[in-house]
Amino acid sequence: MTRVAIVTGGTRGIGAAISEALLEAGYKVAATYHGNEKAAQEFTKKTGIAAYKFDVGDYDTCAAGVAKITADIGAVDVLVNNAGITRDAFLHKMTPQQWREVMHCDLDSVFNMSRLVIEGMRERCFGRIINISSINGQEGQVGQTNYSAAKAGILGFTRALAKECATKGVTVNAIAPGYIDTEMVRAVSPEVLQKIIDKIPLKRLGKPEEVAAMVVFLASNQAAFATGATFTVNGAQYISS
Repeated sequence: MTRVAIVTGGTRGIGAAISEALLEAGYKVAATYHGNEKAAQEFTKKTGIAAYKFDVGDYDTCAAGVAKITADIGAVDVLVNNAGITRDAFLHKMTPQQWREVMHCDLDSVFNMSRLVIEGMRERCFGRIINISSINGQEGQVGQTNYSAAKAGILGFTRALAKECATKGVTVNAIAPGYIDTEMVRAVSPEVLQKIIDKIPLKRLGKPEEVAAMVVFLASNQAAFATGATFTVNGAQYISS
């Protein structure tokens, strides 16, 4: 039986690498996106993975999107909550809109998408929910109180839902990437980028494929005893016990 996976924010950056890795591992994959139509079209053309446009921060549009995906390729077995944005500012300068936009995309989306697939997973006694958090949700980051709060919230959500679903064959885990070599990270100045790399013991950025490999493992049958955990992929920049 071929399992079905949804990757939110799955047409660019880390999300695209996750979508492609799951496809290569034999899953039917649906990738969601919201803003960049051109990138989504190019991604689908390159990979053959269908891209679905909807706002993962809005429950009703998520419901319609999940229903469409289910009708097209089947009931969802694996959900990767990857979608995320930043709206950086020091808190004393942050606007309510900057706060709300990050919570809407980065944290509300995790509830919305998980809520819409969890009942089916419980009924079928199988499911994998993999939430992409961040190193900055673990240690905090200057100018990112909104992003750090949202990504830390994902970790608490992961632990609680894992306990709720453990007897139903549904695992829930989080991955907290460090600084990964994506378009967003490469957009900073060379001086800032070098300062970032200097703080990483491995002295390099991570690769999107390295995060994707962890997702593929957590989605597999081999990871059935791993649940409620946070897996770090950060080159030893932040080590938690």
